[in-house]
This record gives sequence, structure tokens and C-alpha cells, in this order.
Amino acid sequence: MDKRFVYVLRSLSFPTRRYVGLTSDVAQRLEQHNRGLTPSTTACRPWTLSVTIEFCDQPRAVAFEKYLKSPSGRAFARRHFAID
Repeated sequence: MDKRFVYVLRSLSFPTRRYVGLTSDVAQRLEQHNRGLTPSTTACRPWTLSVTIEFCDQPRAVAFEKYLKSPSGRAFARRHFAID
């Protein structure tokens, strides 16, 4: 199986900042964000993991990540994941 994870990070320095991503290794990806290896998240380090959702295949994970980055997906995340 080609497991993929959609994850939501919360910035510890800027608590209202969130980041949604996709990976096959959540711990390694979080470390990359916190080491400053991801340009889009460097300025708001350090990050902590808020939500992780496992998918059995990449197409479903990609679709859900895309949804969470949309306006209705952000509203869904605020309602169901208690994300401000």
C-alpha cells in the first residue's frame, strides 16, 4: 500500500498560523519544517503537529489536502479539528 498522510501544523511562535501538507513520513516532515528546510514555513518556526489523517493511497490524500486548503476546507478544519 502507498500510505500517505495529510497533516496540519500549528506555529508555536504565531499561534494563529497553520500549515496543511502531505507526506509519507510525518515525523521526518515535521523535522524538516522545524529545521527551516521548507521555505513556506521557515518564518513561523517552530511548528507542532495538530492533526494527522492517514489515507491508503495518494490520490485520496492529494484530494483531501487540496480541499483543506480551500475556503470551505478551512471552515471544515476549524469546525471538526478545533483549528482557529
